[in-house]
Amino acid sequence: MSEGIKQLYSGNRAEIIWTEADMAALKKTCSPEIAHAVDLAAHTGLRLGDLLRLSWSHVGEDAITLATGKSRGRREAIIPLYDELRHLLARIPKRSTMILTSSKRRPWTPDGFGSSFNKAKKDAGFADKDLHFHDLRGTAATKFYIAGLSIRVIAEILAWS
Repeated sequence: MSEGIKQLYSGNRAEIIWTEADMAALKKTCSPEIAHAVDLAAHTGLRLGDLLRLSWSHVGEDAITLATGKSRGRREAIIPLYDELRHLLARIPKRSTMILTSSKRRPWTPDGFGSSFNKAKKDAGFADKDLHFHDLRGTAATKFYIAGLSIRVIAEILAWS
């Protein structure tokens, strides 16, 4: 179908991660709801779409288990519940069946979240920083690696092939 069409863009953001200082600076100016999403992304490595549909029923005794949206449900992300993640989940108010909610106590829509997140980045003075929400996925992978998890286990957690 796309044979013969020149690829216009090739991007590799694998080296770009959010530092603890970046996350702290954002959290100084954003709503608690955005802060919860940033923390959850940095601790689970889930894509935004998966985070927005993550419900409390996905949280088991030992792990968060979720069929990933990008794989159309063919892959499961299985994130072990380690202490920091358990503490984070305990701090998030249970206002809905969904874990992440807006200030209106309703599940986020992708557009609503995107607008609020971009405003938070702007308010934090990140206009010049090339940090995207998706880069929190790499931040999580880096945290998992530093914690001593093998590349294979990290790939399973993030539902990578």
